[in-house]
Amino acid sequence: MTKYREILRLTALGLSLRDIESSIQVSQKTIIKDRKRAAKLSLAWPLDKSLTDGELDKLMFPKETAQSQKRMPDFDHIRKELLRNGVNKKLLWTEYLEDCRLAGDDPLMYSQFCYHIQQHEQKRRATMHVPRKPGQQIEVDWAGDPAHIIDPYTGEVTSAWIFIGVMTYSQYTFVEAFINEKQRAWNTAHSFSLMNASRSLAILIIRSPYIFGTSVI
Repeated sequence: MTKYREILRLTALGLSLRDIESSIQVSQKTIIKDRKRAAKLSLAWPLDKSLTDGELDKLMFPKETAQSQKRMPDFDHIRKELLRNGVNKKLLWTEYLEDCRLAGDDPLMYSQFCYHIQQHEQKRRATMHVPRKPGQQIEVDWAGDPAHIIDPYTGEVTSAWIFIGVMTYSQYTFVEAFINEKQRAWNTAHSFSLMNASRSLAILIIRSPYIFGTSVI
């Protein structure tokens, strides 16, 4: 928050722009802009004691009006689309921009778009703290659609399925590619991930759609 109150107080004391800049670490350009705005609003030091910093901030440069004019995303549509493979927020923002352009609406910037999606999810998401112990658990699964390996000499394309194992406490991650998702690859992937994990590991949590439940090692 800009220190409007201090700018007005130091200005009333007769300090120069350079002295105010040095005192409150605000650029001279900002100080000049705030002085002009205060003069337009007939604000001068001393201010009314009942005027809080938050009220002063809204009075100087109100933000709510500008924000409310922007078109908000369709959060339900976005939530469903993000569950699909290959869909991310950047792609949805691009589609949102096109919809705004066609409708003549003012769009949100990408950072604002992501912020409002995050805020919406926090309102509807039920959360629970799950205690973790270092080196106790690892979660494993195949990572969705396969990657592709291209032979630089023949141009042959080979599909590669990505196995991921994540330590639940440290988020230490093991990743390896396999030519299929068959049982032998599944077993080998587990062996390698456990070798790279911890000897104290006690719980293996399997997230694969083909295998259900939790196994104790």
